[in-house]
Amino acid sequence: MSKYNLEKRKYVIGSVIVSIVLIYIFRLFMLQIANDEYKKHADSNAFLNKTQYPSRGIIYDRNDSLLVYNQPAYDVTFIPKEITELDTLGLCEALGITREYFEKRMKDISNRSLNPGYSYYTHQVLLTQLSGEEFSVFQEKLFRFPGFYIQRRTIRQYNCNVGAHVLGDIAEVSKQDIKADDYYIRGDYIGKQGVERSYEKQLRGEKGVEILLRDVHGRIQGRYMDGSKDIRPIPGKNLKLGLDIKLQALGEHLLEGKIGSIVAIEPQSGEILCMVSAPSFDPHLMVGRQRGKNHLQMSRDGWKPLLNRAIMGTYPPGSTFKTSQALTFLEEEIITEHTTYPCHGGFVHRGLRVGCHAHGSPIPVVPSLATSCNAFYCWGLYHMIGAKKKYGSVQNAMNRWRDYMVSMGFGYPLGVDLPGEKRGLIPNAQYYDKAYRGSWNGMTIISISIGQGEVNLTPLQIANLGATIANRGYFITPHVVKEIEGEELDSLYTTRRYTMASKDNYDIVVEGMRQAVLGGTCRGANIPGIEVCGKTGTAQNRGKDHSIFMGFAPKDDPQIAIAVYVENGGFGATFGVPIGALMMEQYLKGELSPESQAKVDYIRERQIYYDTER
Repeated sequence: MSKYNLEKRKYVIGSVIVSIVLIYIFRLFMLQIANDEYKKHADSNAFLNKTQYPSRGIIYDRNDSLLVYNQPAYDVTFIPKEITELDTLGLCEALGITREYFEKRMKDISNRSLNPGYSYYTHQVLLTQLSGEEFSVFQEKLFRFPGFYIQRRTIRQYNCNVGAHVLGDIAEVSKQDIKADDYYIRGDYIGKQGVERSYEKQLRGEKGVEILLRDVHGRIQGRYMDGSKDIRPIPGKNLKLGLDIKLQALGEHLLEGKIGSIVAIEPQSGEILCMVSAPSFDPHLMVGRQRGKNHLQMSRDGWKPLLNRAIMGTYPPGSTFKTSQALTFLEEEIITEHTTYPCHGGFVHRGLRVGCHAHGSPIPVVPSLATSCNAFYCWGLYHMIGAKKKYGSVQNAMNRWRDYMVSMGFGYPLGVDLPGEKRGLIPNAQYYDKAYRGSWNGMTIISISIGQGEVNLTPLQIANLGATIANRGYFITPHVVKEIEGEELDSLYTTRRYTMASKDNYDIVVEGMRQAVLGGTCRGANIPGIEVCGKTGTAQNRGKDHSIFMGFAPKDDPQIAIAVYVENGGFGATFGVPIGALMMEQYLKGELSPESQAKVDYIRERQIYYDTER
């Protein structure tokens, strides 16, 4: 019996010893392999890994004019482990900050929920973007604050004060940025808007590391292995934009004191020549330590200067939309080039009236575009939606109409290489079935035929309509960036996207737009020596109507397509047409004539009243 107990005890003791050994092995594995905190501790005693930040890519316009470049700035960093004694008041005075700010900053840095990359043994960022002057003052006193360092960085600088919405800005990374991409740590910068955001990975480059040796007292003794183990930073890639900065500046100048947008596109390439959103702001306001204060102030401004109306504003396109309707009716054989419709002061049918201005009647499609006849397009849509023999039902006809609109780039984001693009609205049969409980017809929705009602487009989509007509039936997705250093553009920005309408029908619409400039509603867009094609728009609004223009030039060798949208500007010919003509003249001729310069001054002086509290 005692022999059995002894044998049993031997196995128990053996199991305990094996368990203890396994626990030690597991603990050693966790300390030395799975958890790198102790490795960091050991390494930090002998080495100082100093991050080398790459220079961010430079941005140029299409004519190689410098737009965005880098200038030196300095961050104040610290290693928590190395701070044993600290003259807090002296540090705050040297940096020009309050003690309250310092204490809050230190508390936030050590909070791992706010700063996931926090480590007791690695550099943490206390203060960013010191100027050269601030750096010089602090550097002289740095010896008094062991554990604190100065990290050289670069910040963005702008060569001009226009193009803020397109160029974008950079700012310190947020908690969400750090979680989304482990490239970033607290204190890093990231593109927040515009091109800076869309092309962040190309612009930012890759960080490097400089490994420095310490002695037992933590003093730097030089570079480890003479720098052979250092990793050099890789500079960001430079960008060349399709933007013409002189054209951009003129557009912003013309829209001073107004709310609206101007978008110009090179039809054959889809490159955006200018993208103006008014009101705008000086991009220099988004640089340096005052960025947050300036951003907050503008976000509270009733004029909404931070909103890029060119891609985020959705508006009724008004009569510019009639070009897409003419193409649809012609392609679906609802009309021919010679079909005429009456206009006796507007569209009148079954008690419904849509007004129109005085012009000849009846008229076919080309003069209907030239005179911007409302009745012609109301009749066209009425006959298309009511063609049950052709489509089987009003729903099928409506969805067929919708398919044409989508093929022309409406109803969905075009895919421009800027963040925040809106889709606008192109209704379909399901939309109206829900709105009218299945009881509707062509008369119910007649206003969409003239770009009113439920239809909403962005100024970019209206400009792209002009580019598509200029190309006689295709467009390339509009894009801001023309070239990326050492990299090809996404195929989206080089591939033609064809619509459902034929070239022959586009030729008819082009002729209508040319006649509008020669003797119709766009006479103010006539530029001597250049065949301009255009279409006005006057979109109804709760207040004063919006003024719209869409066009392109030259007719047979299109180099620019443009959309102008001025909120509460009245008739299309009031602001839209003259602004569009000035922009095309500037781009195609390289300068404005003295007569045109006088028009610029006149447009700027004309004020529009806005209720910014709406």
